[in-house]
Amino acid sequence: MWRALYTLLWLIVLPLAILRLMWRGRREPGYRADIGERLGRYRDASGFRGAWWIHAVSVGEIRASEPIVRALLARDETARVLLTQMTPTGRKTAQELFSALPSRVRLAYLPYDLPWLATAFLRQFRPRAGMLMETEIWPNLLHEAQQEKIPVVLSNARLSQRSADRYARLGGFARETFGCLVAVAAQTDADARRLASLGAPRPKVTGSVKFDVDVPQTTASLTAHFQRLLGRRRVVLAASTRDGEEAGMLDAFARRATEDDLLVLVPRHPQRFDAVAALAEAQGIRIQRRSSDQAVAAETRLWLGDSMGEMFAYYSVAQVALIGGSWQPLGGQNLIEACAVGTPVIVGPHTFNFDEITRLAIESGAACRAADLPTGFDSAFALLDDARQREAMSTAGRRFAAHHRGATARTLDVLDAALVAGR
Repeated sequence: MWRALYTLLWLIVLPLAILRLMWRGRREPGYRADIGERLGRYRDASGFRGAWWIHAVSVGEIRASEPIVRALLARDETARVLLTQMTPTGRKTAQELFSALPSRVRLAYLPYDLPWLATAFLRQFRPRAGMLMETEIWPNLLHEAQQEKIPVVLSNARLSQRSADRYARLGGFARETFGCLVAVAAQTDADARRLASLGAPRPKVTGSVKFDVDVPQTTASLTAHFQRLLGRRRVVLAASTRDGEEAGMLDAFARRATEDDLLVLVPRHPQRFDAVAALAEAQGIRIQRRSSDQAVAAETRLWLGDSMGEMFAYYSVAQVALIGGSWQPLGGQNLIEACAVGTPVIVGPHTFNFDEITRLAIESGAACRAADLPTGFDSAFALLDDARQREAMSTAGRRFAAHHRGATARTLDVLDAALVAGR
């Protein structure tokens, strides 16, 4: 009954979802592209029938999926991967990562979660197995995959207590949905316990595959280019910021900054680049954009990171990074990339989406927590003035990132065991 009501709700909102694509497509044309795929219609799928299927909704999940995709391809020279996403930014990121492998990695949008659309997708591609990244739970898709005898694994799975409580209120509907999975590779013990309580089949703790993401080979040259543009300025990075955080960051930075200090601010979502620029200009802050690719003037106080796929380089030029999403009750963002290149990290009070990783990073000495933005920037400027402490945190970050690698192999072990058990 609950799944029928869920399907009815999707039928009601489907026209609105299409209209929303068209509306957003005015500024982001990618939303108007390949709409047929969102309705279960794909160009010739024969070349990727029987491929491994991985669903990674947007940029973060796409980047996390990279080690798994490459590991699957490395196993067998004939292996192919169907990589689905839901956003144009996710599609663009996937194109950047796998553009050299067009015959082995196909990109597509996952259809909306109606039973007949899910069935159309599954029957066209008939994947060997599916892997949903992190928290992508689609009730009708999972039900139809079970009916079609296509095993689906939840990979790099994480589930905050807040999300687990919401799922628990759905009772049997949640248990039925999670029960359609054949296996779960969870990031942490806490994630595994929460997923098991909702009916997921015997979650295994494999760690986060984000530790296995390698620093791109282009990062060194891009970092050198950024350093030429920035000169000898002391850099505080505000990384992956969210709506409601930037105003406080600009204010807190301005209260402490000297002429030698520069705030590099990279919004999480590209559609907010212009809004953040307007916010800074309204506050009378001298701003330049990364996209202008010009040397940063001495009077500039804010360098807006309005680019995609360059986060490793942003971290590499910063003396300290404040992680966005953690200063409002949004759950935080991934801090692993910062640790991997040795950038000291400061997080805010709200990291419930990355609780254990954040806790371990703090315990290792790679990160510290601040109660609010003024305190966070106080800590950032204290680090700017303390080279010895910065170096200690940098070394700790690199060790922390290296120590936790290996989740990709453990995740594929879970996949293999599930396939063997299902034969």
